[in-house]
Amino acid sequence: MIVTAFTTGAFDLRFTLDANILVYSADPRHPVKRASATAIIEAAVGRDCRVTLQALAEFFAATTRKRLLPPAAAQRAIADWLTLFPQAIPVHSAALLSAAVAAGPSGFSFWDALLVTTAAHAGCLAVISEDMAPGATLAGTRIVRAFDAAGAVSAEARALLG
Repeated sequence: MIVTAFTTGAFDLRFTLDANILVYSADPRHPVKRASATAIIEAAVGRDCRVTLQALAEFFAATTRKRLLPPAAAQRAIADWLTLFPQAIPVHSAALLSAAVAAGPSGFSFWDALLVTTAAHAGCLAVISEDMAPGATLAGTRIVRAFDAAGAVSAEARALLG
């Protein structure tokens, strides 16, 4: 079902966004990826997209550490996303344990495994990401490549977003 859906582009499934998509939407150093990340986020609004609290926390940490945004602007962005995606996914113990078990053998870093297993526990079947292995799956959740080689929204992400 998922493979057919991904190849035809004719489906509607629950998905989430990796933190790097949120970070790119605020990063002026990469204008093409910034525009693409913004387009992905805008297209996700109104779809069955759930953001993880982990992705929002990573966004805050990355954008303030790299001085892409002042803390107040990062806080406003998080507040806006919590309004646009009101069913944010918290980490719970089952996802934490799943990530700890899966991290090494799966090839995912612990933090990526935690985001994916958290999303999987919430029923997400896909994660749009810039830096996880596209096409890989963990806990039944597939990684969708966010950008093509030029930094535009990838065909697979466009298909997922409708």
